Amino acid sequence: EIPLGVADIKREGKDVTIIATGLMVNKALEAAENLEAEGIDVEVIDPRTLVPLDEKTILESVKKTGRVLVVYEAVKRNGFGSEIVSLIAESDAFDYLDAPILRLGGAEAPIPYNPELEKAAIPQVHDIYQKCLELLNR
Repeated sequence: EIPLGVADIKREGKDVTIIATGLMVNKALEAAENLEAEGIDVEVIDPRTLVPLDEKTILESVKKTGRVLVVYEAVKRNGFGSEIVSLIAESDAFDYLDAPILRLGGAEAPIPYNPELEKAAIPQVHDIYQKCLELLNR
C-alpha cells in the first residue's frame, strides 16, 4: 500500500536531486550509482503520487543539493516535470539553486512498438548521467 502524498527518498545525496517517476526511478538510481563512482552524490526522489504531491520532501531536497533534474517518460513539454519546476520556482527553494533546473523527458514522437526504438524515445541511464554532469558543470 502506497500512502498518498508521501514521496519516497530512494537514495540520499548532497550534490544533485533527481526527481523521477515510474520506470525512470530505476534508471535514475542506476545513473546515481554510476555517478557515485566519480564521487558525485545523487539524491533520488520518487514522488509516488502527483496529486497530492509531497512538496515538502521535494523542496527540502532542492535546498540541500542546489541542483535539480526532473526525469519522466512523457514528452518534456507540458509534462508533470513542468509542474515540479513551477513548484520549485515559486517557492523559497528557488534561492538555494546553484544551477538552472533541468528536465529530461521523452521524444516528441509516438512511442515505437520495437523495443530498441522505444529505448531511443525515452530517457535512458546514460542520458540521466549526462544531464547530471551538465548540471554540475553549470
